Formats: sequence, C-alpha cells, structure tokens
Amino acid sequence: AVPDYFALLKDSVKGKVFGLPKEYFIEGLDPEVKQKVMDAVAVFEKLGAKIEQISLPNTEYAIDVYYVVAPAEVSSNLARFDGVQYGLRAKEPSGLIDMYCKTRGQGFGEEAKRRIILGTFVLSHGYYDAYYLRALKVRTLIKRDFDKVFKDFDCIVTPTSPTPAFKIGEKSSDPLKMYLSDIYTISANLAGIPALSMPCGFTKCGLPVGLQLLGKAFDEKMILRIAHAYEQSEGWRKIKPKL
Repeated sequence: AVPDYFALLKDSVKGKVFGLPKEYFIEGLDPEVKQKVMDAVAVFEKLGAKIEQISLPNTEYAIDVYYVVAPAEVSSNLARFDGVQYGLRAKEPSGLIDMYCKTRGQGFGEEAKRRIILGTFVLSHGYYDAYYLRALKVRTLIKRDFDKVFKDFDCIVTPTSPTPAFKIGEKSSDPLKMYLSDIYTISANLAGIPALSMPCGFTKCGLPVGLQLLGKAFDEKMILRIAHAYEQSEGWRKIKPKL
C-alpha cells in the first residue's frame, strides 16, 4: 500500500532527529555551499528538529564502487542494443560485424560508450572477482552504514553537490571531474534508499545550491514531509537563478 503523501505533508518535523554525516563536510566542499546547507540545518532546528553529527565511514569508497557497479549494469543492459534485436541499425554495412560496430558506434554518445567499455572490462574473465565482486561487497558495507544510522535517525541531511552549478560543457572534457560531482548523491543509489534534492539558497554569484535529504528505505513520506516543512518556511523555490 502507498501512503497518501499529500495528506502527510502537513505534519511537522518537531521531535524528528536529523543526522549530519561528518564525511560529507570535508575538504573539497565549496564554502558557500556548506554555509547554505548549514543555514538550512538551522531552519530545521527552529522547526523543532534535533540535529546530531553522525558517521558513514564507508562513504569514502562510494564513488569508486558506483563507477564499477553502474558501468557493469550499463554494459549488461545495453548489450541487447545491437541493431538486430533493439535500437538503431546502421545503414549499408558491409557485413554483420560491420553492422554491429557501426550501429553501436553511431547509436551511443561518448559517455555511454565510455561506460559500456568500462563495464565490459570489469565483468570480463579475470577481472570480475577483482573489481565487480569486490565492489558489491563494499556496497553492502555502505548499506550497513545507513541501516545502522537509521535505527536512531529519521533523516540524513547533506549537500547535493560539492560545488555550485557549473557552465554547460565546462567539465565534459574531463570525465573524472564530472564523476566527482556525484560524490554526495550516489550513496543513496548504492544503499537503495530514497533521496530528495531541493533548493536551499544561492551563492553570491546567484548560482543555486542544493540540499539533499536521505531517508530510510521506503520512507519517502518522511523526506517529502521534511522537504515540505522547509519549503513552507523558506521561499527559495520562488526565486529563479541569475543567468
């Protein structure tokens, strides 16, 4: 059964316990982003929530694990798009192998190709145990960190991204920098928990800053309720970023 999320939005956050993971507030986090997130935390305190520092010790491995597991899934899931069963088919190939190569070369963008190649590598014979299987084991440790915290906490509060928004295409030539932008959001994917990103202010240059709320598995109603309480208290949703 799915709860009536709209009916639950009116409930307050008074008495709820929020966790601030120390691993998310370290070197590399933009000072303005940190300040806006902490300003949001202060709002939650005024609304009656209790804030405590927590630890998610395996967080430091999350981005490494994600970029092994996710490309492996990409490689597996996109293998069927060969121009025969599914997807685009290249025109006028010289043979079957040529059709496969041209189809996959023309049908996927550069990032998709990069992930297919990486995923195929980590799933290949001789590397499966060293990379993919090990990543799955660390993924379990990451999930256990969250399970432990959520025994005593209702929500975890973090930045959405370590930096404000960057220009379109600014980091596209450096995939590693792009991947690092995901450092705060991918843990939710690995742990199988709901997460919500919402605006919590702007930098001095007018760039938006995101606040992330993470909840227990299948407890979407809690993070929606918390997000709604914050939105009713603050007016960031009504302000457009400067161009």
